[in-house]
Amino acid sequence: MTTRILALCNQKGGVGKSTTTFHLARAAITAGQRVLVVDLDPQGNLTSVAAAEPVPEDQVGLADVLSSRAEETARDVIVSGVWEGLDVLPTTGEALGFVRDELVVAGAGREGRLREALTEVATDYDLILIDCAPSLDQLTINGLTAADAAVVVTQSKLWSANGLAHLLTTIDNVRRYYNPGLTVAGIIVNQHEEHTVAGRHWRQELQEAATARSLTVLTPPVPKRAAIADATEAARGLDEWGTSEATTLAGLYADYLTTLEGAR
Repeated sequence: MTTRILALCNQKGGVGKSTTTFHLARAAITAGQRVLVVDLDPQGNLTSVAAAEPVPEDQVGLADVLSSRAEETARDVIVSGVWEGLDVLPTTGEALGFVRDELVVAGAGREGRLREALTEVATDYDLILIDCAPSLDQLTINGLTAADAAVVVTQSKLWSANGLAHLLTTIDNVRRYYNPGLTVAGIIVNQHEEHTVAGRHWRQELQEAATARSLTVLTPPVPKRAAIADATEAARGLDEWGTSEATTLAGLYADYLTTLEGAR
């Protein structure tokens, strides 16, 4: 079985990309897979919860792998994750933000640096999840260029729905110029509030926009639940959280993973 590489993306912050990456990783671990999560967000939130030990700000990380001014490879900087079978390609401090600026003025091949870096380690894993930055800059383009498929993480809200078209245009451009095999594995509607009129309206808008592009919206949507954020902040899987609600939510992410890995 070949390694599956998924890039979780949205140019809008606060939609839950890092949280979704974390719980999809847990779903894969409980299914017996070997998993690498790549923290491509300069904020480093995923690293802070997924790494087994705190990663010092001056420790080498993804920024060094992507920079032409450093010699580290992905294998040099990967750290162990909070669960057996999970590894993390970490981001800490401000270094990745500086590398993002470096990529803006870099020459040919800048879009493929992450893809080249992951080539060295891909066969060590069954699944690689890339947590992209909340932007449509060179970091996200690197993530999409390295991926087999994009996973759009969004919300059933006005600004999230309006931003979907811009994100899909970026994905189309990456497919055209850098990664012809890139697909959209699915759209995850996160933090959904079904009991509100606005939540139901914008979920329908997202569904119609996705249908028009022949894209899959994963169902049911992820409900807005404190257990999801609480488990993430505690660096624990929902199946480890100890409540029936959390166990049900863990099953939701497991179903999502099955769908995303099957989308080719």
